[in-house]
Amino acid sequence: MSDASQELQSEVAGLIASALNLDIRPDEIKADAPLYGEGLGLDSIDILEVALVVSKRFGFQLRSDNPDNGQIFTSLASLTRHIAAHRTK
Repeated sequence: MSDASQELQSEVAGLIASALNLDIRPDEIKADAPLYGEGLGLDSIDILEVALVVSKRFGFQLRSDNPDNGQIFTSLASLTRHIAAHRTK
């Protein structure tokens, strides 16, 4: 993973941790651990919160009706890849 990718992933982990007031540090969020259920334990409301902060920070909409959401929100790594591909800022 490039330095820029690692930096973006760290930033996204920080956004998730702060948006959801998680009791873990951003560097404790494993890149390939599931965001839903097991892993980080997020639910659909948490994912909506994450989508909102990501949209504000990176300048593109993560829509609730996107058929790829299951893929996008699989893990921190998959979310970071999606942001890298679609960000406008």
